[in-house]
Amino acid sequence: MLETVDAFRLELPWLFWLGATCLGLAVGSFLNVVIHRVPRMMERAWRSECAELLEQPEHKPADETLNLVHPRSRCPGCGKLITALENIPVLSWLWLRGRCRHCGMRIAFRYPLVELLTAGLTLLTLWHFGPSLYGLAVLVLVWSLIALSFIDLEHQLLPDQITLPVLWLGLLVSLHPQSPLEPTQAIVGAAAGYLSLWTVYHAFRLLTGKEGLGYGDFKLMGLFGAWMGWPVIPLVVLLGSVLGLIAALGVALTGRKVAGVPMPFGPFLAGAGLVALFAGEALIESYLRLSGA
Repeated sequence: MLETVDAFRLELPWLFWLGATCLGLAVGSFLNVVIHRVPRMMERAWRSECAELLEQPEHKPADETLNLVHPRSRCPGCGKLITALENIPVLSWLWLRGRCRHCGMRIAFRYPLVELLTAGLTLLTLWHFGPSLYGLAVLVLVWSLIALSFIDLEHQLLPDQITLPVLWLGLLVSLHPQSPLEPTQAIVGAAAGYLSLWTVYHAFRLLTGKEGLGYGDFKLMGLFGAWMGWPVIPLVVLLGSVLGLIAALGVALTGRKVAGVPMPFGPFLAGAGLVALFAGEALIESYLRLSGA
């Protein structure tokens, strides 16, 4: 089947890339649901577990069922159902001018941004890796990084429900002939990635008595190690730190107070991981060549 898709890409490239763009936009629309609902699903689960542990009655919300498919999307302001015409990626947001058609409540720019970003990275992934089984697996990785980044930006949270399955997928993908890693390299990479920030976290806590990172960041680095091996770990940490520093300086220049306000590290690690995914080998080779190693 994938051979047929690849032949279709060569024979009718414009139609293939148009379909890939539509796929990316549709997945981006779904990722917006994931970004919005997964933290709320986790909160409900935590409340239920706490009530059970404390042997107290659980106060369930009126809309008891909440998952990625139910209930249908509604405006959080007026509660009106979002119709199919109001849910077309990017176009609906532009048509509605970023506001609910019924109550005028502002629709966050995050929605078209995620859809456009997903479409762009989907095209880049298919162009770089091709419509192969390995390329499809990498698409899952890229889509997951987008969801994790925006969840971390909004909630300072990197859900295990996303990170750990993608980490395990990376280990399984190392069994595929197209994978750049052997299974042993993927396992060592996952361990090295996790321990890299785990060590920094505990050293920082011993020196300052404060926690500078979250455990989700450790698992995210383990994910990168499973997919790309241990040599990219220093590159991802360095690039992520530089991106985080640039963002912090940018916020400071706007005059906002940032002291004591936690800044999520996950989005910067994810951005650095994407750079490593598409250009990590070339960057490492360039560094070694310049350093004369």
